[in-house]
Amino acid sequence: MSDAAPTGTTYLLVDGENIDATLGSSILGGRPTPEQRPRWERVLTFAQQTWGQPVKALFFLNASNGSLPMSFIQALTAIGYVPIPLAGESYEKVVDIGIKRTLLALAEREGDVLLASHDGDFAPEVEHLVDAGRNVGLLAFREFTSQQLATLTSRGLRTFDLESDVAAFNVQLPRLRIIPLEEFDPLRYL
Repeated sequence: MSDAAPTGTTYLLVDGENIDATLGSSILGGRPTPEQRPRWERVLTFAQQTWGQPVKALFFLNASNGSLPMSFIQALTAIGYVPIPLAGESYEKVVDIGIKRTLLALAEREGDVLLASHDGDFAPEVEHLVDAGRNVGLLAFREFTSQQLATLTSRGLRTFDLESDVAAFNVQLPRLRIIPLEEFDPLRYL
């Protein structure tokens, strides 16, 4: 972790597509059921507690198909997120572009950053924030974090596991991951 003192605001940037795709494809092998989805209010609470300051929570969505998941957007808004539905051409990774632009904008203002994503496309912008001495954290499933982001932990990027550190789920996920000995609970396997 950076030794920087908190700066008054934590910016939480959620790559909804990436988290959902990793959960569905890599962990569950299919579309998550409602009880298998992250509890986004817990992610927000975790973000507030991480550096003990208010959070500006931005949830990026791909709206290129012209429709919005209104019930989901209303739920996000009700718990304190600002939904950012982006649209673009079929070849554009609109969520990635939006998050990259936001990370660049955050480099020009004070604040700490938590990014919920596994995507290595954000490594240059995250690296810039880490090298500037900012408090920067990654919320992800550790075993699926891109190598480009994982290498930044030696330079100050903090990583928080969505399941074990953030406690974002109501159910135990069927993950195969390296378990630190201090976290090993044999009862889980009996």
